[in-house]
Amino acid sequence: MSGGNNNVTVALPGEPNWAVWWYNGFDNFQLDIVGFLAVLGEGSVLANAQVSALSRLFYLPRLLPAPQALMRPSRPTTLPPTTAKVTGIYSGNVKDHVHHVANVLLGVPLPTFTVRCVEVKKKEQDYKPTRMDNFLDTFLRGQRRASTGGPNVGPPLVKAKATGPLTWVTLLGFAEALILMIASITFGDGMSILATILLAGLSSIIGVSNKWTLKLPRRAQGRAPRGDVVIRYPNGSYLIVRCDEDVARELYFAPEEIEYEIKSPAVYRMLSLLGTLMLMLGIVALANAKLQLQFAWAGAFIIINIGHWIAAAVPHRMHWDLSCYQVREQGVVGGPTNSNFTEALWKAILLTKSTRWVKNGAAAPQTRVWDDWLVDAEDEAKEHKSKLGELEDPVWPGDSPDKATIWEAPKSEDWDPKQIWDELNEEEKQAESKKAIITTQAA
Repeated sequence: MSGGNNNVTVALPGEPNWAVWWYNGFDNFQLDIVGFLAVLGEGSVLANAQVSALSRLFYLPRLLPAPQALMRPSRPTTLPPTTAKVTGIYSGNVKDHVHHVANVLLGVPLPTFTVRCVEVKKKEQDYKPTRMDNFLDTFLRGQRRASTGGPNVGPPLVKAKATGPLTWVTLLGFAEALILMIASITFGDGMSILATILLAGLSSIIGVSNKWTLKLPRRAQGRAPRGDVVIRYPNGSYLIVRCDEDVARELYFAPEEIEYEIKSPAVYRMLSLLGTLMLMLGIVALANAKLQLQFAWAGAFIIINIGHWIAAAVPHRMHWDLSCYQVREQGVVGGPTNSNFTEALWKAILLTKSTRWVKNGAAAPQTRVWDDWLVDAEDEAKEHKSKLGELEDPVWPGDSPDKATIWEAPKSEDWDPKQIWDELNEEEKQAESKKAIITTQAA
């Protein structure tokens, strides 16, 4: 038996009065739960929350899933870093993480014990910006395009992509809010109109309170010294970055400063409180909207959630404009892959021609055997030069991968890093044994 206007049946399958219950008409549908769709999707929104706040489009009133995720008690002061050991070969600087922008530029997952080398330079851009360049920088970012060289330093060269995936997702949310407003007026639904004003206006409040600009400090003008960097990842892989001190500071050592438009924490908290009230009232208004418009709202939230999920799934590089940097990979004879820790460390030393960074960055155990091995490895590495050749399995091929810098390496029969270490370790064991025997005899 079934009772009233509900979908609960008491009859069991096989009984005479058993039947599957269906709604008899469109008016019987209940969509009070549609308000919950407005607060779903935190993960996809937070994945690119900070880069999206670099664009002026962040101010647009639009449909935004899970807006409560962007109304935090306090705002982040830095971009999310990546765990790794960063060591300056010449400067001696050491950091325990890779800055977010540097990871976006070069953060390709490297297999265990892989060693790669890249050269990063600032592009020389002497051309005059086009009208479209100026429009994108001025209208969307609120800044003028800056050249990479010259004494006059302009706005940050690292920016959010003006026409990246997040731009289209933002415009999609704006279009949905506009369509919902028109539909609400057409159907004469005051509660849906109120919900549109509150939930779309909430995104503008969030935009004002979270809008920020990226500040990458630069060194004083003048000739920049070498600033090569070694990045050691937790899985034992290495990335050697050849660059000058300017690039090293911008990407790895100088702090990534987040400068918010709303600097006062008190003002930010008041805006967050206002946004919270708008969210709650908007959901209440949405729950009392006409059924037809609740269907429209449900579809709109599903679509915008899909859009944000896709934007979160694509590589982070697609959201950033890093065209100011030129990346060229350099190879090594034998390729980037290695079978063990010692071989990977040796190849990194071969590419850097130095072991100073090994000690500064604690890349090897501090024992006598390792100290002796490092001396031998540095002496051997300095014997080998570079040549032009074709890259093997490049990740950053550049313009001409067939004419890349390839660093020569000794043949395994001439200098095997693991074998050399084993020999030194055996000598150390024998020396310790002799010392123990002498001590015993003396006693």
